[in-house]
Amino acid sequence: MGMTGAMVKLRIDGQQVAVLAGSSVAAAIAHVGGTTRTSCTGMRRAPLCGMGVCFECRATVNGIAQERTCLLPVAEAMEISTHG
Repeated sequence: MGMTGAMVKLRIDGQQVAVLAGSSVAAAIAHVGGTTRTSCTGMRRAPLCGMGVCFECRATVNGIAQERTCLLPVAEAMEISTHG
């Protein structure tokens, strides 16, 4: 018996995407092939620990900078920027 989960629509770096409700923002970013931030040396970074300890998953979410995206569930109409 197949079950379809509810989808949530949000924007990542201006691109509208739909992901399963209950997903983390970090998972949504990974789903579109993105990374979460750029280091001070210019390298693209992505989540490492998945539990908010490493801080590699930081991005701007709804205008709030440095949010740990692995700890945030997606929400309808959420705006995510991985570029600062």
